[in-house]
Amino acid sequence: MFLTKSVTEAQMSSIDTNRSGFFPNSKTAADRANQANKASLKRNDPYRAQQLKDTTSNDAKVDINDAVRDFSMIKKAVDAAPEVDNSDKIAKLKAQIQAGTYQVDYDALADKMLAAEF
Repeated sequence: MFLTKSVTEAQMSSIDTNRSGFFPNSKTAADRANQANKASLKRNDPYRAQQLKDTTSNDAKVDINDAVRDFSMIKKAVDAAPEVDNSDKIAKLKAQIQAGTYQVDYDALADKMLAAEF
């Protein structure tokens, strides 16, 4: 009897979802779901799909200005360059400055300043 009752309840629940309402022309839940799926498929017809594609492709473009590109190329070049160890040269210059024996080459300084300007 217990088995019969559970089978009957299972049959009743499937019957409830498949039967139409009180009115003979009313739609079942399955019919309404199918109709909703068809309506959502129709919503994006080919013309609308092309409009959406064009809009998103235009909005998805990213323009990187030349300064950023130049910076990127410079950074790559610096990263690829070998590391230079100037610690010995710096130590010698510091010692000369502290001892008061450092001599400035004014001609070389002027040449470098002019080269930097022009």
